[in-house]
Amino acid sequence: MPFGDSIIELSLQLLALLALVGFSAGFVSSIAGAGGLIALPVLLSIGIPPINALATNKFQSVFGTLSSTINYFRKGHIDFSRLYPALLCAGVGAAVGTFAVQNMSADFLQQLIPFLLIGIALYFWFSPRVDDHDSHPRISQGKFNWTVGGGIGFYGGFFGPGIGSFFAFAFTSLLGYNMRRATANTKPLVLMTNTTSLVIFLWSGQVIWSAAIVMALGQIIGARLGSSMVIRRGAALVRPAIILATIAMAVKLLLSQ
Repeated sequence: MPFGDSIIELSLQLLALLALVGFSAGFVSSIAGAGGLIALPVLLSIGIPPINALATNKFQSVFGTLSSTINYFRKGHIDFSRLYPALLCAGVGAAVGTFAVQNMSADFLQQLIPFLLIGIALYFWFSPRVDDHDSHPRISQGKFNWTVGGGIGFYGGFFGPGIGSFFAFAFTSLLGYNMRRATANTKPLVLMTNTTSLVIFLWSGQVIWSAAIVMALGQIIGARLGSSMVIRRGAALVRPAIILATIAMAVKLLLSQ
């Protein structure tokens, strides 16, 4: 059913709580990319079915990512002229991944991802490349576009947890971006990936609109505040935030297994 009509009655008190959850998720996600750890469990805990919770979470998170992307761009931390090819590759990868997950099992990824996230946390903890200064790139921009943009885009459409951390890891380790710049450039790629998946969810009618809209409003405000903090504080804020977020995601996925 095009663009859906999923309706679940929610009280005003619950909607107010969801707006606060959206704010918190947007704030955290703009810094460390783990807002789904906050929003998705809450949506499930109030009785929203899993597929509707995933779709609603995707909808509200897109608005938070858009808010932080605009803020980073206005402050001069995103160079779209270099990013457009990677955005295109991420969109194609996400579309392929979203369709593929409907016909394939995600069990192997669910078992593998926690260990990849722990590896990323250790990298951000110990690597001298993770600071407020750019370092020498290890691959060309062209190779980065299709391997990282397309590859992580596919992962985002197919499975998703930790996509912001994976992109940030790629920017710092492969292109030598400093933490502030890596975090800023991660957001448009996450936005492209999530928007591509969202369109499919919208078309199948899975979004719970009342929850999605109030959470999106909270996301916009939280993401704006969080991205402004990243711009001011750089690696001193982002580095520990990503370490904590990736470990938290890894533990959550391991416990769910």
